[in-house]
Amino acid sequence: MEILGWSLVIILFLVGIAGAVYPVLPGALAIYFGFFVYGWFFSFAEYNVWFWIIQTLIVIVLFVADYVVGAYGTKKFGGTKLTVILSTIGLIVGPFVIPAFGLILGPLIGAILGELISGKDFQQSLKAAWGTMLGLFTSMVVKIILQVAMIVIFFLWIFVF
Repeated sequence: MEILGWSLVIILFLVGIAGAVYPVLPGALAIYFGFFVYGWFFSFAEYNVWFWIIQTLIVIVLFVADYVVGAYGTKKFGGTKLTVILSTIGLIVGPFVIPAFGLILGPLIGAILGELISGKDFQQSLKAAWGTMLGLFTSMVVKIILQVAMIVIFFLWIFVF
């Protein structure tokens, strides 16, 4: 059972990290659920209230930062809400439609279409698309850093504290 427990925890952590890049996966919630899986298979005794407060605050910061950083890049370069929506759809659908490059081309095409539909010229659409891409990739980096921090804190809490 110990191998199964650790396998599930590690799989959830990997799914969580992959979720930082691919938004269809649950990301931070998978990592958070991994903490419960560890508790169910082994023990909740290693956790205390501070562990849960720290991890929950990181998850909240993750969700807020994900939205704020992504939207900021779009707004900073003159994008609209439609641009944010279509670039997010492109991020989700792109890898299925264009397997090798969909993660980049999907949101880029979605952002350009969002701006063109909003009545902007092609040059302004490219500028807003660049801001959207910058925001998305910055958001991914922030998510990866915070999710790795969650995992490191977990291992420190289990094996050090």
